[in-house]
Amino acid sequence: MSIVTLYHGSPEIVREPLYGKGKTYNDYGQGFYCTEHLELAKEWACTENTDGYANRYEIETDGLHILNLSADDFTILHWLALLMEHRKFRISTPVMKRGADWLKENFLIDLSPYDVVIGYRADDSYFSFARAFVNNEISLAQLSHAMRLGKLGEQFVLKSPKAFEAIRFQSFEVADNTEYFPKRKARDDEARAAYRAELEREDLEGLYMRDILREGVQLNDPRLR
Repeated sequence: MSIVTLYHGSPEIVREPLYGKGKTYNDYGQGFYCTEHLELAKEWACTENTDGYANRYEIETDGLHILNLSADDFTILHWLALLMEHRKFRISTPVMKRGADWLKENFLIDLSPYDVVIGYRADDSYFSFARAFVNNEISLAQLSHAMRLGKLGEQFVLKSPKAFEAIRFQSFEVADNTEYFPKRKARDDEARAAYRAELEREDLEGLYMRDILREGVQLNDPRLR
């Protein structure tokens, strides 16, 4: 039996996660979004003026079909394609529209067979980086580098009734907004600083969205890794 401890940051105590609830335009669509890291859950739980709760759960993963986007079979472009599919964003240029369409056509993963998705969390700063790449403003290498420096957390997302049946509430901890909101802001500031540093470094040899579209880059191209 494989038991994983999860945390869900929320303004409320959530004793019974319910299938079919939640926003449809989150990173991986509708689901219950958790992390394996208590400190991250506390950051996600707080607003500037309001305390939150880090709800702790255990989930038995034996028998669950899990998609781990950090596995070697996948690239950052698989993650981007899912963002383009599920998140709300404004198409501001023709290259952005073509780029978003190309990502979804070539890298979008059908999540319906999976009980759980494990992958990056795209808060506002990281989503802006993703948009910048699709809009041809930064190269793929710059995007990857900025995201690594920003130390974004991974999410463990319950997607199916089977996954919701496997999770059990254990306890909760209060997250003090005076402690954890500044940590959340500092993480975002660090990510944005990494991004600004990448913008100042001209990547003349990098692979940009326009190059991908112009060259008809194939999925097995080593530059996509």
